[in-house]
Amino acid sequence: MQIAKVVGTVVATVKDANLAARTLLLIQPLAPGGEPAGKPLVASDAIGAGVGEHVFYVRGAEATFPYLPTMAPTDASVVGIIDHWATE
Repeated sequence: MQIAKVVGTVVATVKDANLAARTLLLIQPLAPGGEPAGKPLVASDAIGAGVGEHVFYVRGAEATFPYLPTMAPTDASVVGIIDHWATE
């Protein structure tokens, strides 16, 4: 899992049927210290996150797991909202 901040939403009126009624979020991956790490990406939202929240997300085949038995065509999914994190 990786940490990110939700920086926006994506609206797609036409998308794969397995993504119907699924929210798409624009997320900015973060380094452990909270600074941006890499380019923003689009992720499906499995838990109801909102803009401004810190989240954790998964990529690859694991991104489809929240939607089983449906095989949603996504390569990134938000799977949790972070309340707090600390680095040593």
